[in-house]
Amino acid sequence: ESSLKDSVKEFASPKVTEAMKVREKLERYAALDSVYSELETKFLSAELEAEELTRRKRDLPVIFEDVKYGVARNLVLDSGSRIDGRSTTDIRPISCEVALLPRAHGSGLFTRGETQVLGTVTLGTGDDEQMIDALSGLVKKKFMLHYNFPPFCVGETGRMGGQSRREIGHGFLAERALQVVIPDYDKFPYVVRVVSEVLESNGSSSMGTVCSGTLALLDAGVPIKGNVAGIAMGLIKEGDRVAILSDILGDEDHLGDMDFKVAGTKDGITALQMDIKIDSISFDIMEKALNQAKEGRQHILAKMEEVMRTPRGDISQFAPRVETIQIKPDKVREVIGAGGKVIKGIIEETGVKINIEDDGKIHISSVDPEATKRAIAIINDICAEAEVGKVYSGKVVKIMDFGAFVEIFPNTSGLLHISEIAHERIRTVSEVLNEGDSVDVKVLDVDRAGRIKLSRKVLLEKSQ
Repeated sequence: ESSLKDSVKEFASPKVTEAMKVREKLERYAALDSVYSELETKFLSAELEAEELTRRKRDLPVIFEDVKYGVARNLVLDSGSRIDGRSTTDIRPISCEVALLPRAHGSGLFTRGETQVLGTVTLGTGDDEQMIDALSGLVKKKFMLHYNFPPFCVGETGRMGGQSRREIGHGFLAERALQVVIPDYDKFPYVVRVVSEVLESNGSSSMGTVCSGTLALLDAGVPIKGNVAGIAMGLIKEGDRVAILSDILGDEDHLGDMDFKVAGTKDGITALQMDIKIDSISFDIMEKALNQAKEGRQHILAKMEEVMRTPRGDISQFAPRVETIQIKPDKVREVIGAGGKVIKGIIEETGVKINIEDDGKIHISSVDPEATKRAIAIINDICAEAEVGKVYSGKVVKIMDFGAFVEIFPNTSGLLHISEIAHERIRTVSEVLNEGDSVDVKVLDVDRAGRIKLSRKVLLEKSQ
């Protein structure tokens, strides 16, 4: 076995070295497959005894993997040249594009080498927040990121069903990276969902997701606190010889000793994730890796900002418009009404969506700005409070012997006493007013209990 291993290594190493220098992944794989075919022709001769042939068929793939592993690592450590010919600090060519999908609220395409990710953003209302029944209680998420890694992105076919554990993990990392820069709900009252579609993958699609997600958020007009980019760092370590790699390929992840993902803005880091295949990483290596990652991240951010640096001035015309108003908390009950009757009526009349918080914040959303304005006007009328000395146009809703009740706002009525209807003495209210009549009245007083005293006669000229 040792003799076979030495022979294979002597024969294959120069050929594998040349094949490893091919930049394109599929062409590189084809070159390596060609080398392996030559190995099979040379070392799996039909003239061998059956037992020896069986053993070699079993051992040859393992030996070939060892040769590839050794060649790839020695290339970096000896010459500083990587699998695709880059130096240890080089970043693959980057291209970015925004507004690819006209009906999406925001979209961004990020391509780095042979990794390409399409990010889309959808803006929703409070009704769209994700509710999670966690161990700690009900959790409501107003920012979500979903990561999809279909088989075709790595040149394979397969069933596209529910998300795998890998997709959930990568999506969570990217979500954590972007969560920090999402504006507070008070300033931007939208539920934000980012969806990442990996179209092509050869190294760090999760960090590509961070970059495409940032571009899509900018395109959607989300006022993020900073632009975020991500990079995957690698490590080759043999004894005291160390090489730290920027922007690793899939093969470098497989053949290397570390996969260290770093995402952040120009000012700092927003998310980290590290996988290592060796016992430990020294502080010195960690420091160098973080400094090298910072340089790479700044380079990627510069490329992204050549396409889009700041959020669009307005959200998409296809996104719902959310307006926020503040009412007194004790007025919330009046806006909702008994059994939700009032709020349901507003929604039915205007076609808007309404979300009311306990502190009196009301979020009204609609794709029609006029409908939003109508809903706000109705709510303001419901919550309006009578001001002493102000004149209102009201409607007589009830006639009593001692006067009339006049509604000056929805669900807000005051008493117009019979003595305040006219200057001259009248025997019955119905001599002047009937239910349903419109009448201008002036507020004379509002007592501690909120009862409103009205007058009609002060608005009339006194007859001589």
